[in-house]
Amino acid sequence: MTFTTTLHHFRRARLAAPLLACLLAACAPAGLHKESPASAAAPAADWRAPYRQWQAAGQAVLRIDAQRSLITVLVRRAGPLARFGHDHVVAIRQFDGYVAPAHNGADFQFRLDQMTVDEADLRTQAGLAPQPSADAIAGTRHNMLARVLDADHFPLVHVHATRSDDDHLQLDITLHGVTRTLPVAARRETDADGLRVHGTVKLRQTDFGLVPFSVMGGAMAVQDELELQFDLRAR
Repeated sequence: MTFTTTLHHFRRARLAAPLLACLLAACAPAGLHKESPASAAAPAADWRAPYRQWQAAGQAVLRIDAQRSLITVLVRRAGPLARFGHDHVVAIRQFDGYVAPAHNGADFQFRLDQMTVDEADLRTQAGLAPQPSADAIAGTRHNMLARVLDADHFPLVHVHATRSDDDHLQLDITLHGVTRTLPVAARRETDADGLRVHGTVKLRQTDFGLVPFSVMGGAMAVQDELELQFDLRAR
């Protein structure tokens, strides 16, 4: 199951200041596949193994529907010169994961280099304007991945989720080689299309050993706290 960052574009100084993006949680239907190159750096030796075993035993195993799932991370600016920068929206749309309803548990992961920055529709929905230029977005994404998240060495985010009740999850999030446990309020719904889990959670970059981006002695910076909204579907 769950779960990034932000940066700023200061034209007068010709600076592109980056930020981060992260994770969150939910669930997933059937047909488990083998380890792929995109998931070779999973934190557990084989986190899919229990789901294969449960499926082989005839128990229901769902798979995250990446076409209908979305995690967004709102990254806010900080510092005395924050007015010269932008807030940003980072999106995660590609997931590899499963949920076992009978065991009240799920696992999923995603690659940091598959995240997007400042999709126009998502910025509009978040009430952020104006839209940064294509060059500014590209610079933000590069700085986020290379200078903050170190995605070359830590390419994956992994989330293990357990459900305490219909409205609460416990998430074990592994990011940048650090695992933290977060209690999360989440709505769980089932219908003919499968399972849906959605909600909002806030986390701090520094809890995962990340240093929020800043320039000019902190005059322009990224807030430590990130707000994540997740809407994950499984069938």
